Amino acid sequence: MVNHAKRQLLKAGSLAALALGISRPAIATTTTNTHPPISTKNNILSQRQLGHLTVSALGLGCQGLGQNMYGVPQPSRQQAVHLVQRAFDHGVRFFDTAEAYGPFESERIVGEGIKPFRNHIVLATKFGWDIDQQTGQRTGGLNSRPDHIKQVVDAMLQRLQTDRIDLLYQHRVDPNVPIEEVAGAIQDLMKQGKVLHWGLSEAGEQTIRKAHAVQPLTAVQSEYSLFFRGREKDVIPVCEELNIGFVPWSPLAMGALAGYIDENSRFEADPGKDLRGIIPRFTPEAMQHNMKLIQLVQKWAKRKLCTPAQFSLAWLMVQKPFIVPIPGTTKVHHLLDNLGADDIQLTADELTQFHQELEAIEIVGLRLPEAILNFSEAK
Repeated sequence: MVNHAKRQLLKAGSLAALALGISRPAIATTTTNTHPPISTKNNILSQRQLGHLTVSALGLGCQGLGQNMYGVPQPSRQQAVHLVQRAFDHGVRFFDTAEAYGPFESERIVGEGIKPFRNHIVLATKFGWDIDQQTGQRTGGLNSRPDHIKQVVDAMLQRLQTDRIDLLYQHRVDPNVPIEEVAGAIQDLMKQGKVLHWGLSEAGEQTIRKAHAVQPLTAVQSEYSLFFRGREKDVIPVCEELNIGFVPWSPLAMGALAGYIDENSRFEADPGKDLRGIIPRFTPEAMQHNMKLIQLVQKWAKRKLCTPAQFSLAWLMVQKPFIVPIPGTTKVHHLLDNLGADDIQLTADELTQFHQELEAIEIVGLRLPEAILNFSEAK
């Protein structure tokens, strides 16, 4: 008989698993690949360094290609592959996915999409959830046992149709497995040539330091945007100290900073249809307050003759030279809009003025439901 504490843990784990995209097995299909020959003239984005790894200044977050997270129609496999290839055509050289997205479907799509230019891009994916690699079934919990990591990586390589993973993240810190053991497993995979660099996602300063001492980290991934700046006080400073890159996920706050949400927006209560329906900062009451930030971004975007999405991404990139946002999208026109952020310049005077206005605004509501935050605030 399951006791109350265990039921609560399983409930929290199931919610986190659903929100992070491991809710259903994916159906494999095939896509005809018609990408044209590679041309260097397409290299139109600037470059940045994640540790010693060179990437484009903006990457493509590929979660939405494998599952519907924010109330938008699911793209077909062919449409998703096309988006990946258009991203490459316009200078993206950094693609971010995870086993949890689908599960597995995003990895399959990315693997198919990057085949024509695999050697010209940096491929990142993530492990760490307890997912059966054959069936896609999950427990809702975490699993970073070394033997499981190695099993997952072998399955990833097949799904991604490649012989190595350029950047492998631990998706969430597993409290049941010392981070030193995780780092040791990654070392073994590096010796085999299956993994070239590694990183952590949603990890705190202590964990970062312990992991880095065993096997130097290349990047740390965490939520960071004008809507959530908490990592400015802990993770980003340690990344700067240790020469670790920082990769913001949800850099457009799930569409809010791009102007797709306002105080009248309402979301599905079912998180399987729209995760924002269970996120506190997107409740109608919270959005009455949070519109002040959206309006500030819109004002400054108009001043800079750019879109709100471009301004928000440009603001992120100007914070530190080792910050590389990975906005996700399922639409080519949104992709092209996001990439335009690379051309936006913000002067020191403009940043000072903007920050004075920004500091006067308080964001209301947690960035994630508490059940998911329990997996996302490891020290």
